[in-house]
Amino acid sequence: MKKYRTLFFLAMVLILFYQVPKIEAATLLQYHSRGNQVYDVQKNLVRMGYLHTSPTGYFGPATERAVKEFQLDTSLYANGVVGTSTYNRLLDVERMAHVVHGEARGESFTGQVAVASVILNRTKSNVFPKTVSGVIFQTNAFTCVLDNQYNMTPNRTAYRAVIDAFKGWDPSNGLTYYYNPSLVTNKWIFTRSKVIRIGNQVFTK
Repeated sequence: MKKYRTLFFLAMVLILFYQVPKIEAATLLQYHSRGNQVYDVQKNLVRMGYLHTSPTGYFGPATERAVKEFQLDTSLYANGVVGTSTYNRLLDVERMAHVVHGEARGESFTGQVAVASVILNRTKSNVFPKTVSGVIFQTNAFTCVLDNQYNMTPNRTAYRAVIDAFKGWDPSNGLTYYYNPSLVTNKWIFTRSKVIRIGNQVFTK
């Protein structure tokens, strides 16, 4: 039975991984680029609040400004060009926003930033995967992945929370676990020392 549960979880992770809005990184995108890849990047930038015009598929000055602003906010070299690092960072923000919305949409903005920070803190820890996708899809790591709330469409607040975490705001102060005491199903989490409470969530080492 345990074997089948593991296989089911892995299958769900693959489904969720591919349901995140796609950004294909086949080519370098820059000023005057055109096509579906540009259109997809623009859709992501609109969702995240950086681009304030409808996607057109043309990489013009508005898109270049939006890309530079995104790069600055997420600690990338702000050259306005969408290469591998920027593609990957766009995907990281997208996936993290799904987690924040799925796990903490009823919490304060500070609480949502703290959840995003926990993901980033785990990538810096020696006991967790080193990538955002690895952390999010680690077996049993996040309830929203298990109960499919990860598939919900993030709101603008979730994206803002993730961006603020990338900017360096960490209300959790470097912590790597959190839970809502009223919703816990695995009592193991209670064995960890409580450090800080933000709204309904407890953040621990």
